[in-house]
Amino acid sequence: MKEFMMLFRTEEQVAQHQPTPEEIQAEIKLWQDWIGGIAAQGKFVTTQQLTQGGKVLQPDGVVTDGPYVEVKEILGGFLIVKAADYEEALEMAKGCPVRNYGGTVEVRDFVQLPSFDA
Repeated sequence: MKEFMMLFRTEEQVAQHQPTPEEIQAEIKLWQDWIGGIAAQGKFVTTQQLTQGGKVLQPDGVVTDGPYVEVKEILGGFLIVKAADYEEALEMAKGCPVRNYGGTVEVRDFVQLPSFDA
């Protein structure tokens, strides 16, 4: 098994929507059910939701608000799963609730680096 990262992206206007408490609870349940299904298969590694803002350290040492203030796309979070290959990881991604409101799921695998034991 390899590990794959799923990155969840939405359009800025979707991320700024002010949902009702009922909509929030329904959305949480969708995410819990989807992630729980992956965990039940023993393929869940970790997940985190990201804030909308951040800072970017430029090569010249200048710090800017970011990550990309000119882009209208928001990186909302990530999930790391175990899968045999891209096809299996993409199959898992198909159930991601972000797709229900026009969001995308970017699936990436990791470069295997040599061990850096001290």
